[in-house]
Amino acid sequence: MISRRSFLAALTAALATLRAWRPAWAQTVRTTRITFLLVNDIYLMHETAFPDGKARGGFARLASVVKAERAKGGHVLFAHGGDTLSPSLMSGFDHGAHIVALTNMVRPDIFVPGNHEFDFGKGVFFQRMAEARFPLYAANLRNADGRPLPGFKDRAILDYDGIRIGLTGLAYERSPRVSSPEDLRFASLIDTTKAQAATLRDEGADFVVAVLHADRGDSLALQFARTADLLLTGHTHDLFISYDGQNGLVESSFDAHFVTAIDVDITVRESGGRRETTWFPQFRVIDTATVEPDPEVAAAVANLESEFSREMDVPIGTTAVELDSRNATVRTREAAIGDLFADAMRIATKSDAAILNGGSIRAGVIHAPGSTLTRRDILAELPFSNRVVVLELPGRDLKRAIENGIKQLPESSGRFPQVSGLRFEYMLSRPPGDRVTALDVAGAPLDPDRLYRVAVLDFLARGGDDYTMFRDAARITPDKDAPLLANEVMAYIRQVGTVRTAVDGRIIQR
Repeated sequence: MISRRSFLAALTAALATLRAWRPAWAQTVRTTRITFLLVNDIYLMHETAFPDGKARGGFARLASVVKAERAKGGHVLFAHGGDTLSPSLMSGFDHGAHIVALTNMVRPDIFVPGNHEFDFGKGVFFQRMAEARFPLYAANLRNADGRPLPGFKDRAILDYDGIRIGLTGLAYERSPRVSSPEDLRFASLIDTTKAQAATLRDEGADFVVAVLHADRGDSLALQFARTADLLLTGHTHDLFISYDGQNGLVESSFDAHFVTAIDVDITVRESGGRRETTWFPQFRVIDTATVEPDPEVAAAVANLESEFSREMDVPIGTTAVELDSRNATVRTREAAIGDLFADAMRIATKSDAAILNGGSIRAGVIHAPGSTLTRRDILAELPFSNRVVVLELPGRDLKRAIENGIKQLPESSGRFPQVSGLRFEYMLSRPPGDRVTALDVAGAPLDPDRLYRVAVLDFLARGGDDYTMFRDAARITPDKDAPLLANEVMAYIRQVGTVRTAVDGRIIQR
């Protein structure tokens, strides 16, 4: 017989054990919603008028979007995909200081460097980044000695309602080819993203987000490889959303014309020490024409514009011919504006020839015959503060340079050469690298062994846009002491008074 007291004690112990016991199928379930906001490639501080009669973009409209999303009270992670210090009219003067000041007013939660962050060199890049009041990420970017850059992170894990979000950021890998980062070192964007995503998962991240400035091909490769769950990108300037049921890839046009919001519902089930994540996105494209500009930021923009305008609207000459700086023109064929700028380079430096890449001409407008040209016009066309470097190189290398410039035709390309002192013919039916059929310098056939004095942009002199033949050429003028292209162009226009430089057959397709 079991005593009553013993029975009650045994029952109490059993109930306690039962309460403590959890079946193998028991789970802890956590859920949250996070809104990821993306902007990228924002160069202009002011809004832009569109053909539909509406205004879009600019920092004041961007600020309205960000403030409205944050005011909803949920979790918001605002990402900036890079490219903003340049090019713009004002950045040619203050090297992007106004851009950082305005970006500080909207405060992204992550910023990654695009190629245009390095247009003014490493020193300016560091100066501007030191002024930033927002988190900087660049897992694939290192100093010349291999150490991380001051103020930059590789990755972080953020906690939202017990769900761990892994965050990493990547700089544009090809910046040394298209900009001027000097001796900064860029590791493979694809390899680094894979490594950072794997490390974040090892560190306990439930959901991984990579913010990267990248070519579309690299972004798609990362999506296909199932690296990060969500890829937020910049560089291509289009509005792009791709979701294949497992991974998301987004880009938000440029200049904040549109802001993409991705509302992600995330559920994490934990059982037996293991965590399993499921998620689903909803994509919202916010047309900034539909929002009112934020008054505080609009006032800051207006103040900056007012200060700048007093210096910019000074006439320097007129044009008797049409000057077309649209990409489809300057990046595919001889352009009168390219002839004008190249003539200014050649004449100012007393060179045999001059070459500038079509991608250095940026305003994308038509200056009609009879137009007055101002400082503002020239600086809008030439916003990079490029310098004119004089090289000495043999004719065979000059021909290689022209072959490189037309290599990607018929595709539009920033490397396309606008020239002075040169006349060349080419055939698209021939293979890249062997397309030039005739090349004259100063009216005489090219001599492959003769040394020519050639004026080029400092960007090209460093081998930018694959003009590698310029990189090791003898310098007549040091890169850092060379004159500014914009100054030479403005001086040349003042000298001639009226521009009459029309397309004259310097580049001929047969």
